[in-house]
Amino acid sequence: MTQKHWLASYPAGVPHEIHPEQYKSLTQLMEESFRKNADRPFSVCMERWMSYRELDERSRALGAWLQSRGLEPGARVAIMLPNIPQFAVTMAAVIRAGYTCVNVNPLYTARELEHQLKDSGATAIVILENFCHTLEDAIGHTEVRHVVVTGMGDLLGGLYGRWITFAVRHLARMVPAYRLPLTDGRTVTSFSRALSEGSRLGLRPAEQSLDSVAFLQYTGGTTGLSKGAVLTHGNIVAAILQAEAWFTPALRRVGDVSRTNGIAALPLYHIFALTLCLLAIRSGSHLTLIPNPRDIGKFVEVLKKRPFHMLPAVNTLFNALLQQPQFRSLDFSQLCVSQAGGMAASEGTARQWRQATGCVMVEGWGMSETCAIGTNNPLDAATFSGTIGLPLPSIDIAIKDDDGNDLALGEAGEICIRGPNVTPGYYLKPEENAKAFTADGFLRTGDVGIMDERGYTRIVDRKKDMILVSGFNVFPNELENVISLCPGVVECAAIGVPDEKQGEAIKVFVVRSDPALTEEDVAHHCRENLTGYKVPKYIEFRDELPKSNVGKILRRELRAAH
Repeated sequence: MTQKHWLASYPAGVPHEIHPEQYKSLTQLMEESFRKNADRPFSVCMERWMSYRELDERSRALGAWLQSRGLEPGARVAIMLPNIPQFAVTMAAVIRAGYTCVNVNPLYTARELEHQLKDSGATAIVILENFCHTLEDAIGHTEVRHVVVTGMGDLLGGLYGRWITFAVRHLARMVPAYRLPLTDGRTVTSFSRALSEGSRLGLRPAEQSLDSVAFLQYTGGTTGLSKGAVLTHGNIVAAILQAEAWFTPALRRVGDVSRTNGIAALPLYHIFALTLCLLAIRSGSHLTLIPNPRDIGKFVEVLKKRPFHMLPAVNTLFNALLQQPQFRSLDFSQLCVSQAGGMAASEGTARQWRQATGCVMVEGWGMSETCAIGTNNPLDAATFSGTIGLPLPSIDIAIKDDDGNDLALGEAGEICIRGPNVTPGYYLKPEENAKAFTADGFLRTGDVGIMDERGYTRIVDRKKDMILVSGFNVFPNELENVISLCPGVVECAAIGVPDEKQGEAIKVFVVRSDPALTEEDVAHHCRENLTGYKVPKYIEFRDELPKSNVGKILRRELRAAH
């Protein structure tokens, strides 16, 4: 086949290449949008709107405040926020001030948070007060010196915003008591005060290039601890332009693409939603922020409010919406893009979605290491394909054997990716980086796939032992490390088993020294030390685990029994 033979399968209007070098930095792309779209809405949350002008002014103020703290250029600033207006303000502030964003899952336990803060070397964090009790338990062992604390209603305006914060604190009681230590020169500042003080300061332009680091995006580690994928300004700009090239032809149905209403229900700290948030900034469109997508009833109420054009989700969220009785009565006439990613999309869900909405669910594939961009099915597809689609503009996909040799079309091998959106490597992990890339510069993904003569790839297996729960990577080593510390556990092994709702569920096999140890004891230990989606659904006690002749536990044998 010719090189990039998949280009012949591209939909009309999609360019073969993108040109990130048109920008000097992600900051330049964002500030261009802020100027051009100042009077347009950027986001709506709990029916309170924020314009691009407000995003510009607030991020400028917060960026100036961060600079006034004396952070060195490139300093890491952690962001521990759900989908509320403060997220985009903080993300833009950090980037514009010349620092690096470290996105943190707000549901992390203290152990997980401490690892990420220590590994990244973060010296500042912006956090919702609901999660400060977790930070209290972690901060003592980190380099964090500046804490900015925000309440839920801080950017929702006047009396209404204060009421929301009061209700979250005192009626819903969602803010556990906390005390953040002020020793070692640490400061704790309210978000509102930081904005107020910063608005009286000037934001100093940062020296940045496309090689500057924009994000450390943490992803599951084969050693049992998450590692930070370095995403440069160039990586992020490329991913934005790739997404724009792929989605714009379909969104032209809206008329003016800047009128697009994108639904941000997936967490913005996750690379899938983050990239689509940045795409919205590029196009001057707006986002509907869903702070708690688990409340499907309220989510559907929000969808009723106004036409929506783009709905990105993982398979489990599409499923949950379909099960909600009110969902099918919504007006789907404006829905142009139903983008599935983060985990395998099931044909059954896709079929039901098409019947309910009239819009084809389109599956794509990417990773934190590729800014969520990799392959995607064409958006003019008439049916769900069951493949992960075609490589996006300026991307090379190769199917390789274990030695890095290219395989023929139709042969199964490791999916490897190369392109301007692909990470240069993991933060401070030279050994990991040496193993992660092939000699010709492709990133090894750990997914096993087959590419056909049209350029479509189908995933058939995973090389890695990674478990994919509702779009989140869970690495067995981390679970096993945590469970091994549970009193009465001798050894354990974790695997993923098929699950209709989550794609995969976690099953743990445990050998115990204490016969009195129960499944609930193990589950309780997990809940204390792991984010909810990492807690095993199934726990099975065994007298012994299958092992190789050198004593390595054979997870594949445990999987084969399922």
